[in-house]
Amino acid sequence: MLSRPVLLYDGNCGFCRAWVSRLARWDRRGAIALVPLQQRGQLSGLPEIPEEALLRAIHLVLPDGTYFWGGNAVPVLLRYLPGGALIRPIFWVPGTSWVTGKVYDWVAARRHRLGCGGDHCQWVPPH
Repeated sequence: MLSRPVLLYDGNCGFCRAWVSRLARWDRRGAIALVPLQQRGQLSGLPEIPEEALLRAIHLVLPDGTYFWGGNAVPVLLRYLPGGALIRPIFWVPGTSWVTGKVYDWVAARRHRLGCGGDHCQWVPPH
């Protein structure tokens, strides 16, 4: 079992690394383990998640093994971040989660042009 939430992200993607770096600065207490998906084998207790899914979106794995991905992970991430409780009520507004998911997918589909890092980025388009 995990001792804290784990955020899996594409460590080969410059765009992803830049956003995770911002998240690390926000998470001053280190409440969330930030783990490149390429290093997930070094961490026991993670559920089996297909590589294709991991390359498509971030995955937040909670200590009980439940996981959320892409835009759906955002309100859950806020539970663990300083000040996140002030932002989470935005997700109570009908449609906010849907919009967040669409925006996440739009950005993920264009991360190559937004600073992914060229040949090392292994993005897989959403279905």
